[in-house]
Amino acid sequence: MSVLEQLRAELGDLVDTSPEALEAARADKSGHRSAAAPLAVVHAEAVAHVQAVMRIASTTGTPVVTRGAGTGLAGAANAGGGEIALSVRRMTRILEVSPDDLLAVVEPGILNADLNAELAAYGLWWAPDPASRAISTVGGNIATGAGGLLCAKYGVVRDAVLGLDVVLADGRLISMGHRSVKGVTGLDLTSLMIGSEGTLGVIVGATLKLRRIVPGDVCTVAATFATVRDAAAGSSAVTAAGIQPAIMELLDPHALAAIHALLQLPAPAAGVAQLTIQTDGPAAAVEADAIAEVLAQAGGTVSVTHDREEGERLLAIRRAMHPAMETLGTALIEDVSVPRSQLAAMFDEIARVERAHGVTIPTVAHAGDGNLHPNFIFEGPEVPDYVWAAADDLFRAAISLGGTLTGEHGIGLLKRRWLADELGLDQWQLQRDITRVFDPAGILNPGKVFDA
Repeated sequence: MSVLEQLRAELGDLVDTSPEALEAARADKSGHRSAAAPLAVVHAEAVAHVQAVMRIASTTGTPVVTRGAGTGLAGAANAGGGEIALSVRRMTRILEVSPDDLLAVVEPGILNADLNAELAAYGLWWAPDPASRAISTVGGNIATGAGGLLCAKYGVVRDAVLGLDVVLADGRLISMGHRSVKGVTGLDLTSLMIGSEGTLGVIVGATLKLRRIVPGDVCTVAATFATVRDAAAGSSAVTAAGIQPAIMELLDPHALAAIHALLQLPAPAAGVAQLTIQTDGPAAAVEADAIAEVLAQAGGTVSVTHDREEGERLLAIRRAMHPAMETLGTALIEDVSVPRSQLAAMFDEIARVERAHGVTIPTVAHAGDGNLHPNFIFEGPEVPDYVWAAADDLFRAAISLGGTLTGEHGIGLLKRRWLADELGLDQWQLQRDITRVFDPAGILNPGKVFDA
């Protein structure tokens, strides 16, 4: 029997070959699309379904690309010709919540926001907050090593996962990690799996480290600055003052103008950049007032609200970044990180790249941890060579400032050509060798992260 026949014999109606499903599986939110449609999309609803797919794929040498909600920004979940798109989006159960142990066990397809809506009844929450929390899955967050708005205070996904259940390339199911707060038995395979982008196994369950809902107020500070460099310097001043906000987001003038246009807000003054900062907990009001004073001394025009709903309205401006970029054309949404002390210098580099390559690069930054998202806007489905040339210049600038190619989006297809530049050839080869231990035949997400 053919691969498709074997899949149908084992999984029946879970195997989807409709043109709509195949077309959707070719792309994520990066703007990149595979050259051809996959063989089929399998909508797994249980661990056994994932195991069946991997057993068939292993015996037939068929590549498998695991997908969640398809909201990734690096092309890592795009399935192409001759491949099986294995969707875990229907695996949405919360299997356990343990308030006493501050943990939950969940399936990978549950949306980040849906999980927290359910956890609220227990007075708990899962801290990772990608700006895409309403549409991105927990499994996808883990597979890409996602970060988000709350990283500076509450950490990234890597800090909020205790253990994982993973189906290996040959269909075996293994559990890694632990339920206890501490655990150092053997090598830390859980950390290795986080951010592996589907190249080591299929995540089918996750034991998550929870927090109790933070008591007290949420206060929001909005500050505008005459230039983006001034705004970056203002964020650095907040960090230097020893104040730890929950959220500190920076919008450059291009991004701010596009968002205001999308949301039909009054146009900001030319060249103005904005910082949006939130504090939480019992000291939220005191911290917000202290931050406002620091920003005013740094030259910002500052407003403070202690009203939670008004704060969410201000934060919605930041969350509208990606939809705003889509109104400008096709967006290559990039992701570099630098040491926090180098944030202003990285914005200087972005301005240099804009001048050198004749491009405009709207940028948002998680200013609390030095993670920037420069956006390259162009027309048509394919990234033009001049955009890649500008991106190459920008990536190398981030590395030269002591930074990294990606803080949270991952490598996927879009950045694999620069991976060895950051890692060095010896580490690049070592990482490549590790993937072959997990996946000797190379059927898991081939061509992603590492060159095919």
